[in-house]
Amino acid sequence: MLKSFQTRLAVGLAMLCPYATSAQSPTPKMPVGTQVMSLCDLNNDGVVNLLDMQVAVNMATGQTTCTAGVISAGVCNITLVQRVTNAALTGNCITGVTVHSVTLTWTASSSTNVAGYNVYRGTQASGPYTKINAFPVAATSYADTAAQAGATYYYVTTAVDNNNNESAYSNQAQAVIPYP
Repeated sequence: MLKSFQTRLAVGLAMLCPYATSAQSPTPKMPVGTQVMSLCDLNNDGVVNLLDMQVAVNMATGQTTCTAGVISAGVCNITLVQRVTNAALTGNCITGVTVHSVTLTWTASSSTNVAGYNVYRGTQASGPYTKINAFPVAATSYADTAAQAGATYYYVTTAVDNNNNESAYSNQAQAVIPYP
């Protein structure tokens, strides 16, 4: 039997952008004949401005065919509008898909026969929770790479002994995932 599993579960957020890139949009101060291609230049006139913002809105609302490749090919939504607007204001066109991750850490159980830990996630405070790891985690940390943008998650862990007995849930940790 496991001893009481008294631990403090901590949570950290990370935004991973393995597919994201940033491209500078041309500015009016550039020498004549110099042009930097930008995916945020939706009307292909060589500059990202209010006209591109309107094209992004039209694509996101279905008024025109979605031909943008800012997020990924053919994805036209509010994120496209936000990215084109930011590019018009700052000159930086952020492209690609943003992937979120939640890193959880906890204190090791004081029991001598702990084989690992199970990590549980829920979308409501106090559960219900669903186990998100396939096998007991040997370390005292875990990265939830399936976190979705805009979601709020609640995490708990349990200690698992050599006979596959689980302790009670640890304290609950909350993670609010940003959007996008």
